[in-house]
Amino acid sequence: MSRICVCGLDDMPDMVKGMRPGRLISLLPVDQQPPTPPPLKDSDHLRVLIDDLDEPRDGFTAPGHEHVEELLLFLHASPPEIPLVIHCFAGVSRSPAAALMALALHAPGREREAASLLRKAAPFACPNRLLVQLADNALGRAGALVAALDSMSQPEWNFDFQPFFLPRVL
Repeated sequence: MSRICVCGLDDMPDMVKGMRPGRLISLLPVDQQPPTPPPLKDSDHLRVLIDDLDEPRDGFTAPGHEHVEELLLFLHASPPEIPLVIHCFAGVSRSPAAALMALALHAPGREREAASLLRKAAPFACPNRLLVQLADNALGRAGALVAALDSMSQPEWNFDFQPFFLPRVL
């Protein structure tokens, strides 16, 4: 079964080398974006140019509808049988939010199950709320994805952020 790997920027090269994913998602501002690692093609590397914000702030790029639409289109076009690496700077907020979207994408009504899997895999994860709210709206989940996020226990802030793995589909 293929998996999603969620990690931080520093771990991404080793995760790509070890997993040999079919696709890569980088959720970072433009000045922090890494080059596309071999053997991936540029077309298989989505760069979502956002900062880790829950609301707009001068001088930064908050997640917006266009970012979530781009992310959802990329996820829709990613065959479920290929591994996927999703990363942000630390692997704690933006990339777990994108992983939650990926899990819930083809599983309407199973948002809480997706959130529970995420929490078990990453006790430290704190998915970016704005990304989840925007995805909830874009997917027409009428608050179910946000409710799933709210159902997660509080993160364990041990600052031992490790890459974690989730199934590609529920």
